[in-house]
Amino acid sequence: MLKEDDEDFEEGDEEDYRAANRGTIAAVLSVISSVVSGFLRNWVCLKASEMLNVPSQAFPAAGSQQRVAPTGKSRNKVALKPGHSLLDWIRLTKSGRDLTGLRGRLIEVTEEELKKHNTRSDCWTCIRGMVYNVSAYMDFHPGGEEELMRAAGIDSTDLFDQVHRWVNYESMLKECLVGRMAVKPNPALQAQTEKTESTLMNGLSVPPPLRQEPLPTPLPAKDHRPRYDWFQTDGTVNIVVYTKRKIPSAGCAVVDLQDDALRVEMLLGKMSYLLCWRLSSEVQGRVDVQTAHSVGKVQVCLHKSVKDKWTKVGQPLEHHDTFIQCKDRELFYRECVLVSKTDVTHDTQVLRLQLPPGSHMQVPVGRHVYLKTSLQGTDVVKPYTAVDQTLIPPSQSSAEMGSDLHLMIKIYPDGLLTSHLTNLPIGSSLSVGGPGGSFTMRILRDVTHLYMLAAGTGFTPMARLMRLALQDLASIRKTKLMFFNRQERDILWCSELDELCSKEERFEVEYVLSEPTDSWKGRRGRIDACMLQNFLERPEDSKCLVCVCGPTGFTELAVQLVRQLDFSEEEIHIFQG
Repeated sequence: MLKEDDEDFEEGDEEDYRAANRGTIAAVLSVISSVVSGFLRNWVCLKASEMLNVPSQAFPAAGSQQRVAPTGKSRNKVALKPGHSLLDWIRLTKSGRDLTGLRGRLIEVTEEELKKHNTRSDCWTCIRGMVYNVSAYMDFHPGGEEELMRAAGIDSTDLFDQVHRWVNYESMLKECLVGRMAVKPNPALQAQTEKTESTLMNGLSVPPPLRQEPLPTPLPAKDHRPRYDWFQTDGTVNIVVYTKRKIPSAGCAVVDLQDDALRVEMLLGKMSYLLCWRLSSEVQGRVDVQTAHSVGKVQVCLHKSVKDKWTKVGQPLEHHDTFIQCKDRELFYRECVLVSKTDVTHDTQVLRLQLPPGSHMQVPVGRHVYLKTSLQGTDVVKPYTAVDQTLIPPSQSSAEMGSDLHLMIKIYPDGLLTSHLTNLPIGSSLSVGGPGGSFTMRILRDVTHLYMLAAGTGFTPMARLMRLALQDLASIRKTKLMFFNRQERDILWCSELDELCSKEERFEVEYVLSEPTDSWKGRRGRIDACMLQNFLERPEDSKCLVCVCGPTGFTELAVQLVRQLDFSEEEIHIFQG
């Protein structure tokens, strides 16, 4: 519902960042004499400081769910006919039936040919240069026939990325592959050819041909671009990233050390800053990450296997030192171990996943990760919002954060992935990708009243959001949650919410049940205008934000009702799964 900006950095952030740095500089100046004398007495530290390596130039940035829906858009879902689940589709693709109509032939498809296949019974579409016959998939598509027909006969890459970017379509539609799109002649190349012929007639040398490349995503102003340094001691190599903005308490660093490759990603609002190397020498399998939140600095410490001197961190890999929008960054997966399952309600559990020793993941508030597993030879991927171990966990240092993931998952008896997770034994591996999503701290700037409308597991993104509001954002004077469920036994973390409400005067929670027992004394029914009119107060001189998450029908109705109460698009945010 909110306007998407190219970056998540404002003048206020810069001023706070500079102010914090001025304080830091003053403190440094007060002790500089003792520091200098200490360095003179310690020759080893002096030599380490000489090894500080600032890159001579930066590589140019390439333009390369619960997912937050694009502005004003939500994803429709329909009830599928019996026998048309994802598992049924997988069975169909393995049945040997010809789903392309080409009897196994792969062809090159022109734009004109693609346009001809635009009917319900003959529907082709193109995703990232590959053409698929999705006619057989119509009745299996969770969004329904009408939604899928929007892609008929066209290049639907942008439509697909709006909602389904995380879906492994190559695996799901591999039996529907028609072929590759024909490459259109490049006008620039044609013009260059004509120019070349002309210059040859004048006896001049032939210039190199022009290459057609996609336009990069516009980047923030150059001064806002993060940078990095590195230094080493006898036993460690340290990469220091200067983000040039304050870092939220939840952190922003995602680090993966796999064999001899190091990947360091900073999630900065809607932007992603990535560093990646093939390391110069062998290191131990663990990494340490420290975050200085107020000055926007993150330090990644590697432990040398052999105490030798490094001349550089390593060989830069593809996409090293790039700063692009998160939505344009490829998903990266690592193998995690299922450590425990904790029952929250009769049908909901919190799964605790332990990251590999070389990985460290700080999931920003409002973001999600992707669970991926292979079922009957097909990759199944689904986004889940990360939660904390409890509603209001004890404070943790940045060194303690990032080694575990907690995911609150509702188990559906007929769900393909959730039923698999239910039967997964402790100690099993799960592939975890991300984080993903586009919720940013900028959304909360100057907000004084935060309202949350959640239904069922739509509560999960609200859990960490309310903790952030109550613990870190003093400007928010009131945080209110209206929580919709069928029965009392379905309310997630009910006792924790009640306890928080009794301890925190800025927080209120209201439960609404659609199928309550006779003993229920709270609100009954479903979301309606009268209910929201009393709940969504708008005091004078206030700035409000209404966050909504739940099943598609609930979300669409809730947003419609909120709009009717004269809340603007900028005052509504949808978490869409």
